Amino acid sequence: MTLATETPPSARSSSENPRPRPVRTVRWFIIVGLLLALLVGILVGFNAFRNHMIAQFFANNKPPPITVTVSEAKSEVLPNLLTAVGDLAAVHQVNVTSDVSGRIVKIMFEPGSDVDKGAPLVQLFDGPDQGDLANYRAQAKVAELSLDRAKQFAARQFGPQATVDQAQAAFDQANAGIAKTEAIISQKLVRAPFDGVLGVRHVEVGQYLTAGTQIVTLTNLSHIFANFTVTEKDSGTLKVGQAVRIKVDAYPDRQFDGTITTIEPQISSDTRNIRVQATLDNPGHVLRPGMFATTTVVLPDKPAVITVPETAVDYTLYGDSVFLIKEEKGEDGKSKLSAVRTFVRTGDRINGRTVILSGLKAGDRVVAVGQLKLQSGAAVTISTDPPPPQPKTPPRY
Repeated sequence: MTLATETPPSARSSSENPRPRPVRTVRWFIIVGLLLALLVGILVGFNAFRNHMIAQFFANNKPPPITVTVSEAKSEVLPNLLTAVGDLAAVHQVNVTSDVSGRIVKIMFEPGSDVDKGAPLVQLFDGPDQGDLANYRAQAKVAELSLDRAKQFAARQFGPQATVDQAQAAFDQANAGIAKTEAIISQKLVRAPFDGVLGVRHVEVGQYLTAGTQIVTLTNLSHIFANFTVTEKDSGTLKVGQAVRIKVDAYPDRQFDGTITTIEPQISSDTRNIRVQATLDNPGHVLRPGMFATTTVVLPDKPAVITVPETAVDYTLYGDSVFLIKEEKGEDGKSKLSAVRTFVRTGDRINGRTVILSGLKAGDRVVAVGQLKLQSGAAVTISTDPPPPQPKTPPRY
């Protein structure tokens, strides 16, 4: 017997009709992809447009020219100077002392006063010496009378020649005592050895003064020595009679002129320097011994060199340079100025100007003021303001 089974309707429908695909999900991914592509395209286009507009802006809007002050490179003969440091010393200066010891009984000078040569300064007690002088003078008088009588007797043959010789010896001995005593008395009156200015007094009345003790300083300020040293390399350029200019800190606006009078014949083995001495007048006694001095020896002139103001040179670790002004014609036919950094080799600096050994020629225009605002190749305009003034005095090294 056969049993018939009937399939449920739900089972037939599921097997005969397959499950539909997720159309909505695919469509959603497509839309999102299109939107992202559109967004990326907009961003790329915006960046390209922005870069194009920025480049066009900077191409059409150049910065205005920078105003600078310009100076011209000159060919000139600079003074050939040799600068050194030294000090001043008096031509005549001593510490006044006594040759002998004694008690001071009188001081005959005022500190800081001018005195002449031979002026009495200090009197030491010389009472015993004055007594000895009177004794020797009396002996000399008696010896002179005895000598005259002995000569008269000898002339008349009433006395021997030996008596005359003894009287002559006694007379000479008395005169020698007088001369010695007068010398001792003169030593006890201290006098000024030369004309000059007295310093501070170091003694008092009643003080016992030993020989060699300083009484006062005496300085002649009419002439002054300037002592300085130069290197062995520069010694060959110095000669006696060359002009020397002296500057001191006490009078920065004054210059004192002198000449080289002495050059040490020997060079120091320790420092390899040579000592030089110049002599100069001291009007008004304004220069004082011991002052620090800057000495400048005037040497023969050197050939002409190219110079620019010191302010025009830019000193860096990479080298010294200047901004050279160049003139070019633009597309519109007008002349345009630009500042180009040019490296140079510098030399000495004298009176506010720097020597250019290479890199420039006479007539070149360089920027003297305004370099801090510049870059190489920047457009510039020349200011109507004059260049900065040069200093009146050269710099000290």
